[in-house]
Amino acid sequence: MSELVTGEAVALELRPAKLPSRALAVVIDLIVAFTVYIVVTMGIVASTASLDDAAAAAVAVATFVLVLVGVPIAVETLSHGRSLGKLACGLRVVRDDGGPIRFRHALVRGAVGVVEILMTLGVVACIASLVSERGRRLGDVFAGTLVVRERVPAGPARFVPPPPPWLVGRFAGLDLSGVPDGLWLAVRSYLTRMGQLDPQVGWAMAERLAGDLAACTGAPAPREVPPAAYLAAVVHERQSRDAQRAFGGGAVGVAPVGASPVGGPGPVYPGAGAPVGQPVRPAVAAAPPTLDVAPARPREDAGPGTGFVPPA
Repeated sequence: MSELVTGEAVALELRPAKLPSRALAVVIDLIVAFTVYIVVTMGIVASTASLDDAAAAAVAVATFVLVLVGVPIAVETLSHGRSLGKLACGLRVVRDDGGPIRFRHALVRGAVGVVEILMTLGVVACIASLVSERGRRLGDVFAGTLVVRERVPAGPARFVPPPPPWLVGRFAGLDLSGVPDGLWLAVRSYLTRMGQLDPQVGWAMAERLAGDLAACTGAPAPREVPPAAYLAAVVHERQSRDAQRAFGGGAVGVAPVGASPVGGPGPVYPGAGAPVGQPVRPAVAAAPPTLDVAPARPREDAGPGTGFVPPA
């Protein structure tokens, strides 16, 4: 699996942000945060003038933690990785596999950022970004995140194709918590490029990825399901769960099932028309209806919208 998680998968799908743009975004965020902190502090000092020194010190510490630590964490969580400085510089914080961050990612980045940005004036963060291959500071390393560029030169759009309709919802009970982010990135990279690969090479890669995915989930891949279709179905299931956690509803932002993102016919998976190892039978045209067939009658106990049953 290590050979499949290559640099091209990161360079094409996740473009890491450079140190100057990240530093500019941090400076903008700090200017805004300290401006808000000064205004809030002046208001609190004016309203708590009658407190003793211990109470005033406690209020000052609470204000510092709330404004300079809590507010940035809340902003990154609610905006899915885009603070005011990152929005101005065209950056976003994402997970290692390209998915949106959640509260725990923002919490780890904010907690470590107090030490490597606020207390050391950004020296530790700059050194860590220069040493890291993808420009990650310590907060990104511990949180499993990456700052990427959003405003990049336009290129051919790559979509993760939807799974076959008969596989949607089949893996709803699968435990995906043990799948590492690197494997998700490799699967996404394969699905977006499987049409460009040699059929034999693509099949071998799909079998290898399906085996790694099955080993991480603890459930073997079904033998009757082609490996590429199995990968697409599991990725679709993970996207649906992420959308439900992020938006609290259905699978928001997931490509429609059975439809191509660009409006054309759906993707064709190798061997998806029949179980693996069996030939695909040609479709038989349906015979035209005869005149002596009784019309369909509604079910007597069916409510509105139930439909019809075949004639006797």
